[in-house]
Amino acid sequence: MTGQPDAAALQEILRQTRSIAVVGASDKPGRPSHGVYSYLVSTGDYEVYPVNPTITGIDGAPVYPSLADLPVVPDMVDVFRRYDELPSVLADTLALQPRPKYLWLQQGLWHEEVAREAEAAGLQVVMDRCLKVDHSRLCRR
Repeated sequence: MTGQPDAAALQEILRQTRSIAVVGASDKPGRPSHGVYSYLVSTGDYEVYPVNPTITGIDGAPVYPSLADLPVVPDMVDVFRRYDELPSVLADTLALQPRPKYLWLQQGLWHEEVAREAEAAGLQVVMDRCLKVDHSRLCRR
């Protein structure tokens, strides 16, 4: 099924990833996107780039207004946006060159058309999964 890799595939994605853009990252500690961002930074496993046009910093780190403003092309784009915004996030992702390898739609997000388009463009897609939970379960010793 599109967007539903098994545990071994998830583990491989997480181990192959070196950089992650967190689209929709929040500076509010109670928000899930803040918790995932902070967790990913704390692991030391990844270069993590928060993306949000409405804030300028999270815990002292700069926040980028868009994927196009990042200093690198991330391996993974992790998405915390509303369902109706997912096509535009995909368009921004596909505009990056070279393209990211992975599109991860956080828990609660599922969009078949976005997944099909992303996969047709060569991205591996994960939908409706929490990156923090899967990383903690599959990659932490």
